[in-house]
Amino acid sequence: MALKPHIQGILAIALLLATASASGQPLTNQIFAARAQAAFALAQKNYLANTNSPAAALELARTSFDFSEFATNEPQRAARAETGIAACRQALAHKPNSAPGHYFLAMNLGKLAQAKAPSLTAYKLVHEVEREFVTAAELDVRFDYAGPARGLGELYFQAPGWPFSVGNKRKAHEWLERAITLAPEYPGNHLNLAEAQWQWRETDAFATTMKNLESQWPSAKTNFTGEAWEPCWADWNARRTALRSEFQKKFKTVPGS
Repeated sequence: MALKPHIQGILAIALLLATASASGQPLTNQIFAARAQAAFALAQKNYLANTNSPAAALELARTSFDFSEFATNEPQRAARAETGIAACRQALAHKPNSAPGHYFLAMNLGKLAQAKAPSLTAYKLVHEVEREFVTAAELDVRFDYAGPARGLGELYFQAPGWPFSVGNKRKAHEWLERAITLAPEYPGNHLNLAEAQWQWRETDAFATTMKNLESQWPSAKTNFTGEAWEPCWADWNARRTALRSEFQKKFKTVPGS
């Protein structure tokens, strides 16, 4: 399957227990929503024409997740996520060791948890999200620009801690930093770590991460281009602006100066 970039979907994990963070502005652009709907409809049509194709199932799973980002209510979000979950399970029935299968299963389970929160169902789903991301990382941690590592880092960062959920600062550190090591060219990896460091008040580390982000930004603008990346850039630009504002307040200068 040729991977197409998806929306910065780990924000689903950030919100799955109805928590809020600086990283999570709703993606409501009508153009992006229309594109996501069209991609989902095409993937669904292709999948229904060949339900035994793991590639078609994974494309439906990916587009189900992207389309769920634009849901206007929780039942709608749940229905789209459940479509993606079913497609992943179908793909994994054919290829149990598919890293993309486990990865997109985790992503869609996160969306379903978001739709069901707060509830015992959502709590149980979070643990399933964790298991699927761990499996994906064991199979191919570099998939989707270190997506499994990024997913685990955000999950451990955003979820409440024990005994309520799986949140864990040490694990969050480990996986967010690993994502950058594996895919330093991907802006989302730097943004995730910077947001966590700012919340943890690790100001020196935050400053270093922000400077690294600034040094990578020009090449990222060149490497991640085209219509498919536009939703990512809308998200990344907003988050970078918010972080730069905090940086300037704290250090009285801009990162990288």
